[in-house]
Amino acid sequence: MPFILFQLESVSKGLRQGVSGMSGWAIWLTGMPGSGKSTLARLVTRTLLQKHIHAQVLSIEMVREVLTAQPKYTEEERHMVYGALVFVAEMLTHNGVNVIIDATANRRKYRNTARRGIRRFAEIYLKCPLDVCVHREQKRKRKFGAPSDIYLKAKTGASKTVPGVGVPYEAPRSPELAVDTSKLRPSESAEHIVKYVMVRFGRA
Repeated sequence: MPFILFQLESVSKGLRQGVSGMSGWAIWLTGMPGSGKSTLARLVTRTLLQKHIHAQVLSIEMVREVLTAQPKYTEEERHMVYGALVFVAEMLTHNGVNVIIDATANRRKYRNTARRGIRRFAEIYLKCPLDVCVHREQKRKRKFGAPSDIYLKAKTGASKTVPGVGVPYEAPRSPELAVDTSKLRPSESAEHIVKYVMVRFGRA
């Protein structure tokens, strides 16, 4: 596993050295399961497109489904999957593609790795109390590839790896933007994020 990540890091360094011109930007939507990451990633993408700004949504579930047919959500597995996620995000941005990362990333180290490797980067924290996240997750079916009933599984002991319950969720210490999704409608939250992107990165 470490050898694979070493190879990815080596390739990524080569891309950084070999690509010139304007790089894309990346925003990482982080928050506990149920905080609204996937919904907002798609709303933000659609709103940006209306302004003729293209962005690619990159979700952790996309990467996980490729790398792990039957995910166990162990620390080792998360290290591998997030390593691959960050590599893809770096590769895209270094080739001029804007990226919206939709991933919980329960450990700060995953997001910090992206911050170090992506020049135009912002961490956006979707704040939402655990009880609200649980309520939302109970109402939704499997959506955007995310597993369903995760909080129920945590409550019954069927899963011990749910961020914020079985394993820690390390909230950002100094995010570029924090949005309280428990108090704002999805459209309002998306508006805040789009406004930030426009101010920070312009129309590129």
